[in-house]
Amino acid sequence: MAKALDGVRILDFTHVQSGPTCTQLLAWFGADVIKVERAGAGDITREQLRDIPDVDSLYFTMLNHNKRSITIDTKHPEGKQVLEALIRKCDVLVENFAPGALDRMGFSWERIQELNPRMIVASVKGFGPGPYEDCKVYENVAQCAGGAASTTGFDDGPPVVTGAQIGDSGTGLHLALGIVTALYQRTHTGRGQRVLAAMQDGVLNLCRVKLRDQQRLDRTGVMKEYPQYPNGTFGEAVPRAGNASGGGQPGWILKCKGWETDPNAYIYFITQAPVWAKICNVIGKEEWATDPAYATAPARLPRLKEIFAEIERWTMTKTKFEAMQILNKHDIPCGPILSMKEIAEEPSLRKTGTIVEVDHPKRGKYLSVGNPIKLSDSPTDVKRSPLLGEHTDEVMAELGYSTEQITALRTAGAI
Repeated sequence: MAKALDGVRILDFTHVQSGPTCTQLLAWFGADVIKVERAGAGDITREQLRDIPDVDSLYFTMLNHNKRSITIDTKHPEGKQVLEALIRKCDVLVENFAPGALDRMGFSWERIQELNPRMIVASVKGFGPGPYEDCKVYENVAQCAGGAASTTGFDDGPPVVTGAQIGDSGTGLHLALGIVTALYQRTHTGRGQRVLAAMQDGVLNLCRVKLRDQQRLDRTGVMKEYPQYPNGTFGEAVPRAGNASGGGQPGWILKCKGWETDPNAYIYFITQAPVWAKICNVIGKEEWATDPAYATAPARLPRLKEIFAEIERWTMTKTKFEAMQILNKHDIPCGPILSMKEIAEEPSLRKTGTIVEVDHPKRGKYLSVGNPIKLSDSPTDVKRSPLLGEHTDEVMAELGYSTEQITALRTAGAI
C-alpha cells in the first residue's frame, strides 16, 4: 500500500531529539529521509547513554527509524558539491543547528533558493526572533522558558520539569505539521518557504490553559478550581497546582492499595459533575448527593481536599486496576498511574503499534515507540535505524555518481 508521503525526499541535518523526532515522523508516513552525518562520529546520540559498548544507543535508535544515513564532510569542497546535488534533488531540508550555523556552512536561505526554488527549509530553534534568539536551548530550558516549569509542581515546592519531552519532541511534532503544511501550499504556489518551530513557542502552545488562567487571575484575583482556594493565597502569577486538573472538572491523584511499597499504586480521579451522585454511591457517601454543602459543583469547590480525602479512603481499599474497573462501569473518569514497565508490557499497545519490537543487526531486539498517529490508508512499518553511513553509496548512485566517482570522493575524504 502506498504511503501518505511517498515521493517526498527529506534532507535531514538534525541531531539529538527535536529534529529527529520530526524527521522520523515524516519517514513513518513514507518520506525518504536522508540523514547527513559526520564520518566517524555521526549524530552525537549514537554514543550517548549507551547500554551496550560500541553499539548505537537506544537514544539514537528510537529517534531515527526508517531513515537512510550518509556521511559527508560539508567543509570539503567536493563534499559541498555533493550537498548541493542533494539540495537540488530534495523537497525539504530540516535542521536544528545553533542559530547561524547553516549560513556559516555556505548554505543561506538565498543560496538554497538558487539551487532549488521549491526547497522548504525547516528549522528548530530555541527561541523565535527577540532578545534570546541566539541562545542555546535544551529540553528543560525550553520547559522553563515556555511557562511549563513555573506552573508544574506543588505550591510549597520549587518549579518542576515534566518527564514528557515537551520541549524537544513536542517541538519536533509542531515542526512536522509545519512541513506538511508548507508542502501542501507548494502544490499551489510552486515555491518553497522557511518553516520555523521555536522550542519556547512549542512549549507555550502546550501550556495555553495556563495563559488562559493568567488572564483569569489578572481579572478576578482568584481561581476556585485551584487547590489554593479557599484557604491559600494567590499571587500575581499562575501558581503551581499540584495534581489539579487544570480544567472545569476537579481532579487529583489518589493512593490505591499497595501504595506503601509501589510508587505507582495511584489513580487519577475526576469528580465530574454529571456523575457526582454515582461517585457518592460508590464511595458510600450517598448523603452527599443531596446535601447542599456537596450537591453542586460550586458548593464542592471549597471542600475539594475533604472530598478527595474521603474518595481516597475508598481507593486505598482497591488496586488501581480494580478501582478503574469499578469506576468505568459508572462512567466516572479516572486513569491508573502506569509505570514505564507496565506500559512496555501492555499487549494492547503492541497490537496497535504504539509500542513496537525492532531488530537491529548489532543491538538485537529492542522496544521503541511506534507512530502515535494512525492513518487507515498509510499504515506505518517501523524499520530499524541506519548504521552510520550505511546508505552513502546508495544515495550517491541515485544522485548520478558512478562507482569510480564515489571511490574517488571517499579517497579524497569528501564522503
